[in-house]
Amino acid sequence: MYTSTYKTFLMKGTGTGTTTYQKLVDITEFPDLGGEPELLDTTTLSDKMRTFILGIQNNEGMEFNANYDKADYQALKALDGVETPFAVWFGGTESGGTVTPTGSEGQFSFKGLLSVRITGGAVNEVRGMSITIAPTTVISESFPEG
Repeated sequence: MYTSTYKTFLMKGTGTGTTTYQKLVDITEFPDLGGEPELLDTTTLSDKMRTFILGIQNNEGMEFNANYDKADYQALKALDGVETPFAVWFGGTESGGTVTPTGSEGQFSFKGLLSVRITGGAVNEVRGMSITIAPTTVISESFPEG
């Protein structure tokens, strides 16, 4: 079944041992969660065409966009350069106009170093900020039952 990007959340983990996640900020855009693997050339002089095997998966800085909010910006600035558990969760519940992250459609967790900056703007636009996370671990995937 296809799903919408509605109810996609950037989460921050806390705790030692078992990590508990809370929504970090509301985001307007999220990046690819992983990258293409490098191709390792296995071609020999006997081959008519190039051949390859898959190498290490590439993963660059992950850029998230959000609407600027002073309190959110300051909270993000406090995380600048501190290795932190993060996750992107798909899925949530809605009750009384409040959306709560559940990760029921997928949870993609990793540790990383965060940096935040204010993005440029123009007439009749919402102020924005860009959150870049440099992953320091691989992205692990989980798909909770239910």
